[in-house]
Amino acid sequence: MKVAVLGASTSKFGELWSLSPRVLLKEVVTEALNSSHLKLGEIDAIFVGNMLSGILGGQEHLGAFVAEELGVTIPAFKIEGACASGGLAVHAGVTSILSTLYKKVLVVGIEKMTDHKPEDTTSALMGAGSDEERTSGATFPSLYALIARAHMEKYGTTEEQMAQVSVKNHYHASLNGKAQFTFPITVDQVLKSPLIASPLKLLDCSPVSDGAAAIVLSSENEITQKIKPVWITASALATDTLGLAQRKDLTSLSSAQKAAQKAYKQSGLKPEDIDVAEVHDCFSIAEIIAMEDLGFFPRGLAAKNIALGKTRLGNKLVVNTSGGLKASGHPVGATGVKQIVEITNQLRGVAGKKQVKDAQIGLTHNVGGTGATAVIHILRN
Repeated sequence: MKVAVLGASTSKFGELWSLSPRVLLKEVVTEALNSSHLKLGEIDAIFVGNMLSGILGGQEHLGAFVAEELGVTIPAFKIEGACASGGLAVHAGVTSILSTLYKKVLVVGIEKMTDHKPEDTTSALMGAGSDEERTSGATFPSLYALIARAHMEKYGTTEEQMAQVSVKNHYHASLNGKAQFTFPITVDQVLKSPLIASPLKLLDCSPVSDGAAAIVLSSENEITQKIKPVWITASALATDTLGLAQRKDLTSLSSAQKAAQKAYKQSGLKPEDIDVAEVHDCFSIAEIIAMEDLGFFPRGLAAKNIALGKTRLGNKLVVNTSGGLKASGHPVGATGVKQIVEITNQLRGVAGKKQVKDAQIGLTHNVGGTGATAVIHILRN
């Protein structure tokens, strides 16, 4: 399969109190269209990734909202899959082109989270969990803390090794002017930060964020000479149980494993072929598990290798050059689209100070909840 990414844009992520969803939307769509050398009138459909617009913003009719704001009457769809909403929107855009129903589509991911009380946002996010988890008072930090404990007991993973994930991603974010946190941190700072859900500390956790991202996708037959596209050569997803209690193993996400296997098969590539990856590090333990689910490291060895710096800029495989969810920010509906933007920029060689040398093949890994949904994309020049 081959679907072209023609344009890509992301807003700054963070506490964007002065910017409305309408402003964020127009910013990223304008930039994505400009970089694709297309006009809005050439777009056949719009796919919008979002999780919380209905719960927090009171607006569930988001496809029509976006179309109205852009001044078009073309088909527009809201796609929801918890924190994987952006990745699902990309998948929907890709499959719509592969079906030949549409030739050029706009995919937008957007979320406005910081305007609301923390307890309201936390409750809304738990809409991605199971009934049992919600009624027991669980939150996603506590659920990922259970995952972390299971991984620590099975493989000997340490809190210091988990802290190294945050340190690495903050370093990458310090090179990304659009990241929420553009400053480096140390292992000691992570370990001494406030305890959220043992063993996870504040600096093991991704923040609440606002932001938007957009990409323009096109069929292979619609490419002109104006721009050299980046190609999506795999788009795969899988699902699992909503709750952790129904899982056989808490040390991996079977949805991510299955989606990755499908993506490698679709693209004809292997884990060792990937140069740069954006993975769903909602918590530090999540990146460690992702490295193992994606086949980058054997089971139980990812934490050690990350701590040794093997996924930092300058190495063969570089992970979360944007700063990941941890430091770039996590406006949940926008994250999966932002990942595609980052990999597209890397493969085009326009990622600035965080550019991976000679990057040719990239992967994105976007997860909803504790792995009830996982979406994998593979891109290449």
